[in-house]
Amino acid sequence: MSSARRSLLTATAAASLLGALWFVPSANATSDSPVRDAVSVSPSPQVTEQAQIAATTADASVGDTRLADTGSFDSTPYVIGGTFCLTLGAGFVVYSVRRERLGF
Repeated sequence: MSSARRSLLTATAAASLLGALWFVPSANATSDSPVRDAVSVSPSPQVTEQAQIAATTADASVGDTRLADTGSFDSTPYVIGGTFCLTLGAGFVVYSVRRERLGF
C-alpha cells in the first residue's frame, strides 16, 4: 500500500514540476509581433543623430568585433552532463528496486 502511495506522490510531484516549468518564459531573441512606441512613431532628431554616429563608429571597427556568431556550438559538455544525470537516475532506480526486493 505504501509503495503505491509513494509512486503516486512521486508522479504528482513530477507533474507539478513540469507544469510549473511550462510557464517559464523562453529565451527567444526575436518577438512574434513588432513592438511599437506608444508615445511617438517617428524617432526624434537626437535619436537619428545617435544612430548615425553609432553606424559610422560600427563601420570603422568592423574588423575588431564579431557579433552574432551563428556557427555551431560545442555540445559535448551537455551530452556528458545529460548522460551522467541519466546514469545516476537509473542507478537510483536499480538501487531502490533491489532494496525493496531484499526487504529493507
